[in-house]
Amino acid sequence: MEKVGNIFCIGRNYANHASELGNEIPKEPILFSKPTHALTYADGETICFPNGQGDIHHELEIVLYIDREVNRGDRVDDVVGKMALGLDLTLRDVQTALKDKGHPWLRAKGFKNSAIMTKLWDFPGEEACKKQTFSLTKNGVTVQKGNIQDMMFNFQAIIHECLDVFGLGEGDLIYTGTPEGVGPIADGDEFIFYWGGEEKGRFRVSK
Repeated sequence: MEKVGNIFCIGRNYANHASELGNEIPKEPILFSKPTHALTYADGETICFPNGQGDIHHELEIVLYIDREVNRGDRVDDVVGKMALGLDLTLRDVQTALKDKGHPWLRAKGFKNSAIMTKLWDFPGEEACKKQTFSLTKNGVTVQKGNIQDMMFNFQAIIHECLDVFGLGEGDLIYTGTPEGVGPIADGDEFIFYWGGEEKGRFRVSK
């Protein structure tokens, strides 16, 4: 298993997703992070989630794995060694209450098992990723599907922003934003991740 450092996330990076939640389109990348304890893997097992805290929404994302220290001017293809598909899970009711109070999102975004990820595979390059769709099925029905050409901030912009604000080094993960179609998870649901037509991981929900 590869070393994992920080977990950085990009919010509202697909216009249609921002619109479906009634949010404004951002003029710069929205950044947040998750604790490393939030990370778990879509390896076919059942994953447990909080109950009694309102809806938990799935947000399908491409995850970039940084394989060396990043410096200003580095290109995406030079510093991203691997990639995966993941879910940024959100306690949506909790997040809404926190936003209304002007509080940070951490309780809604950083709970245990809130950063799900498939196994990593070799990054084929940003241009190759533009030619491939990624998708998520829930109980056999496709609920989210995306392509990075629909991003408002591309991989290069995301990496520069994370570098300028936080710094980036070996083992850091970047969740790059979710396309439209987010929705709640329920006890017994089975989710499967696809890169094109290739299954990359799956898990079942317990809550």
